[in-house]
Amino acid sequence: MSFTLAPGEVLGLLGPNGSGKTTTMKAIAGLVRVNHGEILVCGVDAISQHEKAMRHTSCLIEAPALYEHLSALKNLEMAARFYDHVDDNRIADVLNIVEMYLYRHDKVRNLSLGMRQRIGLALALLPQSELLILDEPANGLDIEGMVLVRQVILAAAANGSAVLVSSHLANEIQQCATKVAVIHGGRLLGIQEMSEILQSYASVEDFFIDLVSKSRGGINL
Repeated sequence: MSFTLAPGEVLGLLGPNGSGKTTTMKAIAGLVRVNHGEILVCGVDAISQHEKAMRHTSCLIEAPALYEHLSALKNLEMAARFYDHVDDNRIADVLNIVEMYLYRHDKVRNLSLGMRQRIGLALALLPQSELLILDEPANGLDIEGMVLVRQVILAAAANGSAVLVSSHLANEIQQCATKVAVIHGGRLLGIQEMSEILQSYASVEDFFIDLVSKSRGGINL
């Protein structure tokens, strides 16, 4: 696959479970070995200069890795040590953004799945990176949490971050992405601006169904 993502854009990777969304994100983040091709993050080769490229990147890929015996606040404070510019005020800000400030002293082991996901999102937001990678960020969240994730994505893009977000829910992608990439069976079937999609289709779901159908030789889903 090949795609570019500019500051302020939100690219939604849309595809069923096992289609390659997470693998794509892991490749960018250096969590899987890349056999060939090129990955550039802010002009830096993410393969040969991985550490330098990751200074521009923050991620929430699969389930957040949290210390169960520590509080939500302590988890964020430990992560903040990796960044020169993240202070206590920024930690408080992200806790408020994900609506977890009141639960900051609760141990992670006592938090629900949705609350853990919110803390994982807070960890990704800490450094205000140029590239924000979110893998199924609404996983385990209720409707209110899903709306919150959408607001977080749009706010990050408005502040100049490029956002790469994955989902198997077309409706969620439609409400936050500026362009959509359809992945199916490990292949990129197509990528298009959201405005162009909605000129030709009633919804992103119809766009997805059309591309997958064509890739199967016109067999209807």
